Amino acid sequence: MRLADGCFRFSVLLLVLGARGLGAVGSVGEGTDLPDAAVNLNVSDFETVLRGSPASFAVVEFFAHWCPACRNYKPHYEKVARMFNGPNAVHPGIVLMARVDCAMKINTNLCGRFSVGFYPMLLWGPPAKFVSGRWTPKQENTELQLIDDGRTADQLLNWINKKLGSSFNFVDGRYENENTFSKNASYPEQIARAIYDVEEATALAIEIVIENKMIKSSTQAPIIKFLQLLVAHHPSKRCRRGIADLLISFDDMWPSGSLSEETHMLQEHDILKSYPICGKEVPRRYWIFCRGSKDHSRGFSCGLWVLFHSLSVRVADGESQLVFTAIRDFIQNFFVCDDCRRHFSEMASRVSAPFNTTRDLSIWLWKAHNEVNERLVIDPRFPKIIWPPNQLCPSCYTSSSVKNSSNKQIIWNEDEVYKFLVHYYGRMLVSSYKDTTLSQNKDGDESNDTAASSNAVAVPIGAALAIALASCTFGALACFWRAKQKKKKYLHQLRSFKEV
Repeated sequence: MRLADGCFRFSVLLLVLGARGLGAVGSVGEGTDLPDAAVNLNVSDFETVLRGSPASFAVVEFFAHWCPACRNYKPHYEKVARMFNGPNAVHPGIVLMARVDCAMKINTNLCGRFSVGFYPMLLWGPPAKFVSGRWTPKQENTELQLIDDGRTADQLLNWINKKLGSSFNFVDGRYENENTFSKNASYPEQIARAIYDVEEATALAIEIVIENKMIKSSTQAPIIKFLQLLVAHHPSKRCRRGIADLLISFDDMWPSGSLSEETHMLQEHDILKSYPICGKEVPRRYWIFCRGSKDHSRGFSCGLWVLFHSLSVRVADGESQLVFTAIRDFIQNFFVCDDCRRHFSEMASRVSAPFNTTRDLSIWLWKAHNEVNERLVIDPRFPKIIWPPNQLCPSCYTSSSVKNSSNKQIIWNEDEVYKFLVHYYGRMLVSSYKDTTLSQNKDGDESNDTAASSNAVAVPIGAALAIALASCTFGALACFWRAKQKKKKYLHQLRSFKEV
């Protein structure tokens, strides 16, 4: 009865608000023919999607498809969702907007976990807190909060702005992306999220290679070298794990010599399913750091460039030349961007001496990327910039002289540039994916999956002996107690028989 009453009250409220003018309702309904921006979840994918989301926060709407108030509220919720969700979102990677239909029987226990008492009901919190979490109205000191002031799109966005300390508004999506620099190159905020773009680009690159049958006798060696490089130095542990599994079975799937038609069929139908590169939860077509406009495919090529930069700063000096050849051969044989491949190959052909240090490789790749950017077609919404810009690394610039009215000749401090590259693409670009197979801390949160290679933890011999001694002592006490219990039970039964 409470659900019905709540639904009715919400319906009346929306009708009253709608009575203020059809124009207001029409503005909410803009884009009603568009596909849903909010992600529809059920008990089978609820935890998987939230665990794998790159967003910092989530809003989950619990509703019922038969509820009139929910149907009236959907355009309001979708209007906000389009701000944050999907490939055309104005502010991606900040808030995941999702919904759960509690009228479906499979979601009964899921909705019960979150004490859904009326429709629609909105909860706010970090995505990880929804995973295996719960919420009750009397619960205190929880990171999941009930959104009590989100009856319209404007009110919901204002509520989110208050929580984030932001000033998002609906006109953002009608203009060029407010401030392109802040969305794509924000130093502390966006590069940490670029790991999702790197994972997506890695998975997509290998998918393209397999689906287009690019692995042949002549290209086996380059792809193996590149995959080995990724296993050793990819910034995402789940990518390293998935690629390692693929390499283990590589010779079985692509035997040396000519590849048969049966092998091609196996490649298309089984390999991608059997070896989910970067994990099953890798976001798909959800570019954050590497966003581009609708008519450009900046995301994929940008994600690979970020990966190359990350590899160049993570390797040791003795590996620098091997890394250069692995990246060069991969681009020449498998890169889908024709202009990028042509420009990169031209620059690589000008390399006359092998790279002896990580610094030399990183600086060369940085120069090559800037040179490629100067030649490529400009995306009007995401224009190319000189990298790194002065806002991120003022110490990288020593002086500049104006060549003409539109071009500047910059004199770089390459030592500072190298420090910037190591910090930006190395220390800050780490995987925030949480592996459920790893140990959990005392609060039950899954341990963070960092990009640094983990070393085995050596247990001191004294500690090991102490643990063994404690185990033996505990076992002896348990055996002694069990023997006493058996003896006591036997004597009790014996006395009982005597009394018969």
